[in-house]
Amino acid sequence: MPFIDRRGFLQLGSLLLASSLTGVSLAKDHRVQSRPNILWLVSEDNYPFIGAYGDPLARTPTLDRMAREGILYRHVYSNAPVCAPSRFGILTGVLAQSCAPANHHRARAEFPAQFKTYPQLLREAGYYCSNNAKTDYNCDVEPASVWDDSSDAAHWRKRAADQPFMAVFNYASTHESRIFRGVEGVVKPADVRVPPYMPDTPGIRADFAAYYNLMERMDGQIAERLAELEADGLADDTIVFYYSDNGGVMPRSKRYCYEEGLRCALIVRVPPKWAHLVDARPGTQVEAPATFIDLAPTVLALAGIAAPAHMQGSPLFAGPSPKTRQYAFGMRNRMDERYDFVRAVSDTRYRYIRNYMPHRIGGQYQAFAWLAKGYRDWSALLKEGRLTSQQRAFFEERPYEELYDLRSDPDEMVNLAAVPEHRGKLQELRTALDQQMLDVNDNGFIPEGSPLEGYLNSRRPGAYPLANIMALAELAACRKPENLQAFIKALDDDNEIMRFWAVSGLLMLGEKAAPAKSRLLEILHEDRPQTRIVAAEALVHLQETEQSVRLLAGYLAQEQPKPLRLQAINSLTYCGEAARAALPTIKVHAQSDDADVRNACAYLAQILEGTYDPNVPVQDVPRLLRELKAQGKQVE
Repeated sequence: MPFIDRRGFLQLGSLLLASSLTGVSLAKDHRVQSRPNILWLVSEDNYPFIGAYGDPLARTPTLDRMAREGILYRHVYSNAPVCAPSRFGILTGVLAQSCAPANHHRARAEFPAQFKTYPQLLREAGYYCSNNAKTDYNCDVEPASVWDDSSDAAHWRKRAADQPFMAVFNYASTHESRIFRGVEGVVKPADVRVPPYMPDTPGIRADFAAYYNLMERMDGQIAERLAELEADGLADDTIVFYYSDNGGVMPRSKRYCYEEGLRCALIVRVPPKWAHLVDARPGTQVEAPATFIDLAPTVLALAGIAAPAHMQGSPLFAGPSPKTRQYAFGMRNRMDERYDFVRAVSDTRYRYIRNYMPHRIGGQYQAFAWLAKGYRDWSALLKEGRLTSQQRAFFEERPYEELYDLRSDPDEMVNLAAVPEHRGKLQELRTALDQQMLDVNDNGFIPEGSPLEGYLNSRRPGAYPLANIMALAELAACRKPENLQAFIKALDDDNEIMRFWAVSGLLMLGEKAAPAKSRLLEILHEDRPQTRIVAAEALVHLQETEQSVRLLAGYLAQEQPKPLRLQAINSLTYCGEAARAALPTIKVHAQSDDADVRNACAYLAQILEGTYDPNVPVQDVPRLLRELKAQGKQVE
């Protein structure tokens, strides 16, 4: 009999009692089912704070028992360290960076109309597909068009009597927002371990303890859903997946390409009836890396459906040729109001991180994340000058490349990229990442808002010469003055993305880009808006402030597209005192209707006025809640 813990047993009893009172039969359907039901139980924002993954503080009996009875993937990763790009890939089978602007957090990419998502393919094969209830797909796919039901009431119980089902239940109980008010429970702040890359403060300890207690609550919710499955007599016919949509949520985890931001949990329980579909015994622990881009091909294979050619993953099991990966790849672009560009790869022992915007600090202020006490504590100690060099590193500019030995340095604090003994591993992972970016036509080099964004647009012949762009972007991010002439030459390239990265290279050289000043002044008035914005920031650092700041302030205007507004305020944030000339405009847009623009402007206004207090959130929480409700979004 499938496992049900005490909480689940009580839930099962209540369901049986309810059925006797309502006359609804929950007895097992004895028909022969030729295809398995598939149930996805998805939690939000959690690194594996789970007993089965070896965490001594975790209180997760349901998931631990699931792991003993199923398959536990020890090194599974989301493809992005935040929900929206990650969920795009899970739904479509296409990596978010292949279909810009899906690689940015909270964007609306155009998913090619000729492609189909996994629930569409399952429905065509006769499955009833329900989603309860989070979507956040980062694209123009309408949930109502791909699901039989996508709502708070969605459930397998609404299917026809003879239908196999694919049901998704999303649990927001572990979302990062749940720690903002603190959570009491068995785990206390004194119990937790604080990684040495962050300071040991009451706020950080409270956040860790709260999260362990939220994980226990979520485990109970999983138990209740499994009890429903058992009560309906469906446990023997249903393959159950549990996973978290991305890592997190402590500082330097969610939104970042370290292990804590990308590593997740994945446990799959397969009943004996369907064991022939899976080449693994109960209790198996898979050490090879896996990523969520494999989820769609996996469920299609379980249903006997061939994955379409556009899907970039492979079945984890089932099907004629399950694939074992050698590497897991991850990415980061814009997160809320802040731009960044990071790519990463891990072989489970080593993690390689590549920063294409190393002139931006790692821990850029993000209004929503900084609602957590931990981030506020960390920032307050930074302002007071009370951090160690290791703790301060999060708020400093970064190298182009980082390499960490996760076995000897699980906290990823010792960068081995320049250590001769690790040159071979560095080159191996560097090469693997280069090849993957080319294979998936990584759109990350295209500035948000460019007409070249998109799966199809970026694949037009000659539109996006990715190999050449990658080579130029590497020169830019390495920030070496000897590359100056290469950037000046590329300013005349016919391709707008090449010109964008040439200007970016000049920006990253700072004052050493002075010989290109006259050309930058020309570009300030004659190129694409995204390139003009970067040129303006570069010119501020070359003492051409008046017209540069005026151009950046102009792009804050309400009538400008949101990506340009965000790019402009991000550039102004790094212009130092020169941005003061734009302060009246910045303060106007600190009341913007767009939350990202509003937060970025409000933060910069406080910095320029000297009123910024790390202990006081910039985010206008009551206004945010009103906006979310007006948009019909779930309020965390």
